[in-house]
Amino acid sequence: MNMQSIMMQAQKMQRDLQKKKDEINAQLFPGKYEFVEVTLNGKKEMVRCKINKESLDASDMEMLEDFIVLAVKDAISKVDAEFQSKMGQYAGMLDGLM
Repeated sequence: MNMQSIMMQAQKMQRDLQKKKDEINAQLFPGKYEFVEVTLNGKKEMVRCKINKESLDASDMEMLEDFIVLAVKDAISKVDAEFQSKMGQYAGMLDGLM
């Protein structure tokens, strides 16, 4: 194999990696715990938080805060699973792209 061919393959792989990363970043990942629902994008940024107010009274505020944390963790685990599913085969090459 010549050097030009190797470089072309590396560039193609880099384009493929970036495309997959962009696809993941554009996806939305819901997380839910009890009466809290959150939605994160593929960058693990929260884009939505919904609280079922009918299930909540004023004395539940501390519990609500805990549920928000757990719902976010649920959504993050879904982002991580999707990332691993699509990008796992390239794991050693991703350091420069993150």
